[in-house]
Amino acid sequence: METKAPKITDVARLAGVSTATVSRALSKPETVAESTRNAVLAAAEKSGYRVNLSARNLRRQRTGAIVVLVPNLGNPFFSEILAGIETALSEVDINMLVVDTRQAHTKPQLVREYLHATRADGIIALDGSLPDEFLSVASSGNGAPPIIFACEWTPRGEFSSVRTNNACGAGMAIGHLAELGHRRIGILTGPQDNVLTHTRSAGAREEMAKRGLTLDPSHVFNGDFSLESGARAAQAWLALGLRPSALFCQSDQMAFGFISELARHGVSVPNDVSVVGFDDIGIASRFIPALTTVHQPRQQLGLYAARMLFDHIRTNASPAIETTILDVELIVRDSTREFAS
Repeated sequence: METKAPKITDVARLAGVSTATVSRALSKPETVAESTRNAVLAAAEKSGYRVNLSARNLRRQRTGAIVVLVPNLGNPFFSEILAGIETALSEVDINMLVVDTRQAHTKPQLVREYLHATRADGIIALDGSLPDEFLSVASSGNGAPPIIFACEWTPRGEFSSVRTNNACGAGMAIGHLAELGHRRIGILTGPQDNVLTHTRSAGAREEMAKRGLTLDPSHVFNGDFSLESGARAAQAWLALGLRPSALFCQSDQMAFGFISELARHGVSVPNDVSVVGFDDIGIASRFIPALTTVHQPRQQLGLYAARMLFDHIRTNASPAIETTILDVELIVRDSTREFAS
């Protein structure tokens, strides 16, 4: 014999409240007292009642989903940011779709599809180099869902963002090496068209100038945040006559590639060269040697960005552009040591 699905009236009867109160407790829990909310949730669980999200979203003219644009899903840096977004999503009835934007640069239409409110209620972009065509449509206000940038941002300044103090972190890295007695300090940069590269380079150069240090152009190595570019920088470092005694790498991944390639050639870190990274991804503390690096609170980046996006979605308007900057921290481990002349 077929069992009827529980209804909202069943929940209201078990909780001893009205159906309107049940509806508010399940759709806007912040509007009811905690004791009432708990009673409704307990009654819903006991009765087996499940919210019809499709029907609710249809009434609200929402999709019930957000899109997260990630420039490289293979990069472990993004995992903690996604975890932070997921934590925020657990507080509301919204799903997440993750899109790798590496495809966007060759097939822009794949990402452009999500610039319609019928596909997503909002977008969190972790990629600061999205095509201008995409950004122009996103900022046009013609029905496009709200966009929040996290970690990276766009120089256009048209979107709210959550990021860390990248310039300060770069200054911390240079300051640490200088205090260890290093005078010849090199920099391994990220992609030349990336806002993180520009900001971290500016922070590093400013700190060097404060300390009376000169950056030799031959000690600047161009990378792209990848392991492979770190290895290429190591080969370039080995080919130099006068090598920098310390290197600030603008990502942990590049630092790992640099250190491992040097190890293949019998060069020791930190005995022959000190290395500082940026990010503090999970393996940084387990790498050999454990990496001195700038810690970014990546879960907080995701959490703050998601909550900011939810606020924009709820207002259903064009809110003021916000910028939230989170603090960073220098984590000193085994890949740096005092300079030995």
